[in-house]
Amino acid sequence: MSLYKRFFGSRADRRGTDAELTMDLDLDFSECMEGIRNALAAFVSHARKAGLDAQVPTTPEWTVRDLVVHQGMVHRWATGHVLGNKPDPEALKAEGMASPDPVIWLHDGGLDLIRALQSASPDLEAMVFLKNAPAPRQFWARRQCHETTIHSVDAQGAQLGRFPRAADTDVTRQIALDGIDELLNGFLTRGRSSLRSDKPVRLAIKPNDVRRSWLVHVSTEPPVVEQDSSERADLVLDGPAETLYLALWNRTDELQGEAYDFWRRTAQVSWS
Repeated sequence: MSLYKRFFGSRADRRGTDAELTMDLDLDFSECMEGIRNALAAFVSHARKAGLDAQVPTTPEWTVRDLVVHQGMVHRWATGHVLGNKPDPEALKAEGMASPDPVIWLHDGGLDLIRALQSASPDLEAMVFLKNAPAPRQFWARRQCHETTIHSVDAQGAQLGRFPRAADTDVTRQIALDGIDELLNGFLTRGRSSLRSDKPVRLAIKPNDVRRSWLVHVSTEPPVVEQDSSERADLVLDGPAETLYLALWNRTDELQGEAYDFWRRTAQVSWS
């Protein structure tokens, strides 16, 4: 059973009840693993249908081949860290570009990652690179769940020939909420984060279908994030959780307004 159906049933089942939902943010290890499997399968399907030479609307400097090789490289890079190796990203990228079938290469690397994570000890010692990171095995499962999910959406955009909308995708609300939390508390609070403002701004990220929100204090210093406190916000970025997740990663064009304009001007996230 998918995470979507497990937590929510069908879209019709959820009508009239969304505002009453209060949910835990964290995906557990098994949910992260299911997320990787589902996203990998979707990625392969979308890439095949789009074709390797198709442009990727959400990352316009890339073709599907570039996207597939990037994700296959990241999977192998992550697997190396889980196994205690120090892989060379450039060498892995060259391997993918030289592959006679990059989509199969992506798929095989994703399966290797899944096996490595499943075999890893809960007490795994490995490098992590985000602020407020969970323990290494959970960190890598979570990070690769969101990495693969977001790039599967890129592949879907290539298949569609446009920016996807949340309703086009298989992104679940639970994955979306966890991904928003990882992005805000993990990526955006790092010293290298670009989310800055000369004038202090309190930006609320507020899903309108669950009782969850984040208040991001933006200044000339690294952002500070609070949970569930949007009342004091100067700007509010709201919408369904799945839409917010994709919009914060700049993977959909469904949102507009002053808050989203501020986000797009200031928040640029790199994968490592």
